[in-house]
Amino acid sequence: MSRPARDAAHSPARNAAHDAAREGSDVISVHMTPVPRSVVVAQRDDGPLSRAMGLLVAGQLPPLPPALAGAFVTAVLLVLGIAGADDFAVFAPAVALLLAGAGSAHRHDGRLDWLAPPILRLTEYGFVASAGFARSVPPVITFALLGAMAFHHYDIVYRVRQHVYPPPWLATAGLGWDGRMLVVALAGLLDMVAPAFVLLALYLWGLFGWESLTCWLAAPRTPDQAVEPAPQD
Repeated sequence: MSRPARDAAHSPARNAAHDAAREGSDVISVHMTPVPRSVVVAQRDDGPLSRAMGLLVAGQLPPLPPALAGAFVTAVLLVLGIAGADDFAVFAPAVALLLAGAGSAHRHDGRLDWLAPPILRLTEYGFVASAGFARSVPPVITFALLGAMAFHHYDIVYRVRQHVYPPPWLATAGLGWDGRMLVVALAGLLDMVAPAFVLLALYLWGLFGWESLTCWLAAPRTPDQAVEPAPQD
């Protein structure tokens, strides 16, 4: 068989392989976000400070005990009215919950480790609501800020179910639960809670809404194109 004939005979196979490779590259280009080692970790929404604390213990500390301890201390402080303090004591609830950051680098593969994210959510929401009500912030502003955070957290939960994971920079840009609590505490110290709530709500709604919209528009349309989580070691 002549060379042109051989090329003609093999061209369909080469074309099919080329199309398959191109299709695979299209799928990969949508999923530049690394798949987390645990979907529970993706739901924590840790900021840079919390992640740094987890790195200090190299992921050896289970996540649930420090989250429970931090939430308990924070709840006691909120009951005592610390969220309305006019001095540096207003930082105490945020600092107390930072205990949970020590477990941020863990694999979250324990039977009850899935409880860590909802504990962080409830404690963060409680602190923000307490600060808003203690400073007589209009309820609509407080609920707008809480709504932005709740939207983001629900979006993350739904994403991991569809194997469409949030990019690593999103938690940093969104300040993480730790950063948001510290911003609220700083606003309380400066007696600027209402303006801070307005600015923070606008920023978070814009950031989380824009990123969620662009992510879902770029997500694969069929389940077989989704990226499966990496197997646990």
